[in-house]
Amino acid sequence: MAEQTMSELTMAELTMADLKTPEQTMAELTAAVLTVSDSSAAGVRADLSGPAVAAALTESKFAVVAAEIVSDERHDIEAAILRLASKARLVVTTGGTGLAPRDVTPEATRNVCSRMVEGLAERMRADGLSKTKYASLSRAVCGVCGTSLVVNLPGSPKGAVESLVSILDVLPHALDLLVGNTKH
Repeated sequence: MAEQTMSELTMAELTMADLKTPEQTMAELTAAVLTVSDSSAAGVRADLSGPAVAAALTESKFAVVAAEIVSDERHDIEAAILRLASKARLVVTTGGTGLAPRDVTPEATRNVCSRMVEGLAERMRADGLSKTKYASLSRAVCGVCGTSLVVNLPGSPKGAVESLVSILDVLPHALDLLVGNTKH
């Protein structure tokens, strides 16, 4: 399993100053990015989606506290989600949500989440359908892992960012609800 910080990713648009420890960001919106890709984990292909998602999160006032790359192995994905959920309130995965035999990110996400948040995945697909008919092939899911929210995104940089942008406006409220802040 390959693990890299954002500063180690060659295509990252963030600097070390953009990365903060969980202690520094307790009151802030924290996020972790998990790229699921056999080729990126093996170092054969640069990860473009992870850094693109991290940049979109940073622009939306999230502190990106961790980033990792794992292969399309269910156990590795599950372990990474659990590890990242202990560091960030939002865990965003990119990749492994399609129909290919090794696309198992939704299954791994379901295995570590106690509750699913179907409305977020539905909103991403509905928005995606206005851009491409292939959005209907997405099997992305979203769920609750402890007090963190896990969001699956497509593997393409454009699709990942567009899907994330379609739900960004409700994520702070969702994260508040997860920690018991139910005032509206």
